[in-house]
Amino acid sequence: MSKKVIFTGSAIAIVTPMNEDKSVNYEEFKKLIDFQIENGTDAIVVCGTTGEASTLTHEEHIECIRFVAEYVNKRVPVIAGTGSNCTETAIYLSKEAESAGADAVLLVSPYYNKATQKGLIEHFGRTAEAINIPVILYNIPGRTGVNILPETVKKLCESYENIVAVKDATGNIGWTAKVAQLCGDKIAIYSGDDNAIVPVLSLGGKGVISVLSHVAPMDTHLIVDKFLKGDTKGSLELQLKYLPLVDMLFSEVNPIPVKTACRFMGFKTGPLRNPLCEMEEAHAEALKAEMKRLGII
Repeated sequence: MSKKVIFTGSAIAIVTPMNEDKSVNYEEFKKLIDFQIENGTDAIVVCGTTGEASTLTHEEHIECIRFVAEYVNKRVPVIAGTGSNCTETAIYLSKEAESAGADAVLLVSPYYNKATQKGLIEHFGRTAEAINIPVILYNIPGRTGVNILPETVKKLCESYENIVAVKDATGNIGWTAKVAQLCGDKIAIYSGDDNAIVPVLSLGGKGVISVLSHVAPMDTHLIVDKFLKGDTKGSLELQLKYLPLVDMLFSEVNPIPVKTACRFMGFKTGPLRNPLCEMEEAHAEALKAEMKRLGII
């Protein structure tokens, strides 16, 4: 039996704008959200990797989720990043996100302590049981040091009704194919890599959780929309058009380049919290040049 899909299309893994004193800039958050929704973005992920969740206090984390959910006001789904390498913390943040009005949560695999597959099943399962909203698993082994095996995804989506999707940032299309083969319509697959949207869609994916959407929201939406409507050629053309920009957006660790790109567009996204730092000048100039070439700025 298939499960309800949270969204189809492009979700932005939105940055957390900061004031110069590195407090959260909620007024600029409004401008970023409106810009995205007005330009075709299908869902908003708040407090993910791109949102610098790892350097927000728990109070800030929950307040950002509450603010975004209230401001979006059901215009599009709001997905809250609530993962942690501590299961009790993931449960706490997920319950708070549900209370704050989030439509779903995004749970990254526990980082640093490198759980076994059994440990991952217990971690995700206990967190899913604690809430009533949908769960998206987030597999990004390059950041966490642990890979959620396709067989583990199968076990989780079959055992927990509200585990409905996975964000695939593995960079391994073979992993994606195995999940699609094992899970079928019990799990929705979203690309977590902007350079692999079309390959993931070709394996039955439902969309992308995107960084590129900050600077090209409508075209990121259209990469998915065109593909799902049968215009695979048009979808591929857009995917390939933006590959050089995607490379620039990941020329340094995310979200350093994308916060810089947003500033080039006139958004007051502000500084990054340490240990993240400002972008190297040469990389910033190359990013600006590519954005100019594409007519974004």
